Amino acid sequence: MTEWPSIHHSSGRDPVAAGPFAPGHLGELTRIVPFEMVDEVLSETGRTQQRIRDLPSRVVVYLLLAGALFPGIGWQQVWQRLTAGLEGLQTATPTAGALAQARRRVGAGPLRCLFDLLRGPAAGIGTVGAWWRGLLVCAVDGTLVAVPDSPANQAEFIRHRCNNGGAGYPSLRLLVLVSCGTRTVLDAVFGPTANGETFYAPSLVRSLREGMIVLLDRNFAVQALVEAITGTGAHVLVRVKEHRRLPVLQRFPDGSYLSRLGAVAVRVVDCEITVSTSQGRRTATYRLVTTLTDSHAHPAAELIRLYHERWEVETSYLEIKSTILGGRVLRAQTPAGVAQEVFALLVTYQVLRLAMADATGIRPDTDPDRASFSIALNTARDLLVQAAGVFNDTAVDLVGIIGRRVLADLMPDRRIRTRPRVVKRAISKYNARGTVDRTSYKATISIDILTTRTP
Repeated sequence: MTEWPSIHHSSGRDPVAAGPFAPGHLGELTRIVPFEMVDEVLSETGRTQQRIRDLPSRVVVYLLLAGALFPGIGWQQVWQRLTAGLEGLQTATPTAGALAQARRRVGAGPLRCLFDLLRGPAAGIGTVGAWWRGLLVCAVDGTLVAVPDSPANQAEFIRHRCNNGGAGYPSLRLLVLVSCGTRTVLDAVFGPTANGETFYAPSLVRSLREGMIVLLDRNFAVQALVEAITGTGAHVLVRVKEHRRLPVLQRFPDGSYLSRLGAVAVRVVDCEITVSTSQGRRTATYRLVTTLTDSHAHPAAELIRLYHERWEVETSYLEIKSTILGGRVLRAQTPAGVAQEVFALLVTYQVLRLAMADATGIRPDTDPDRASFSIALNTARDLLVQAAGVFNDTAVDLVGIIGRRVLADLMPDRRIRTRPRVVKRAISKYNARGTVDRTSYKATISIDILTTRTP
């Protein structure tokens, strides 16, 4: 049965739940993950407590989400932050063992269910970069996340091999489907690295539908995956290897040509892209394949520029792994705990992105890329410690403190990406290629559609 505790005011100001439920909040982000939502997923997964404890299940869910906001500290310190703004209210002081037992009691199910409720594009988005010619622009890619090297984790996850020896920690493979305009997460899947990206990618097809276009890199140019995506009504724009032989069935005026990828009719665009900066020029060739076969409705030059939006999913990983986690490994010592922690991390990232989308959404001419994820994250952390903004005031605040701070300090328009990804970590499967230059240069891009390279 759903619990409906009364409401108390901490320090006479900010309302929170009463009694042992008081530490169950996420500051202002509680408005996006309200009590009713958490109670619903606990009831659905059968994890509502049978009796009221010092650590009710709802409070434990918020503890797990707060842990994703503060990944660099222990669970007792996370608890201290949840209760720091509750002056005047009596709260429990659980031991580390009690917190661990509570997390095991709740399990991963409620966090998975909470993620399913929250995932998806921001409501009513009409923002810059979110749509292209009536299609919601999405992207899929994968990354590795390090987990603690406990015996239980080592039995499930493997250390990734690299040129500098084995990695320091085992890793899991995470794939996400993001909306490129706002970087909200539409779906995610993860598991051991023993399975590759193309093994996990079909699990994301469930979240695709008509009116979407999915941007993919060369690793996903698999016939079965393209057929599965097109079966949902969604469209594909994927880069393929340059030597891949695709028959020419019909020439189009824009330089592209009709071909087939298995049973799917596709259009192929061969192009050469030159990036010019004050430091010189760099040229690369691309072969793009799309299920958008009408060259008049979807010109080849525009498709080439659209493909650059695929980098938004890389930026999402940067925000999750570097900005939130700070490059740290996860906490959990068991695979079950890892699953719980990853879902908590995904939910926390999603609610931050939803808060940012709500803010930029009131300014339709503002590119969401200008919203600072760091500002949103650190403001959310501050409000959690203060137990502030848990409920709306009498006047409904659609933007909130997080949104106002983001809008008050918008970043400048992003410059063009001029260099390929280079990983600088000492232990990595990637070798640093030449001098690593992090300088952001003004750049111009020229695109030439090639016809002589066509097989």
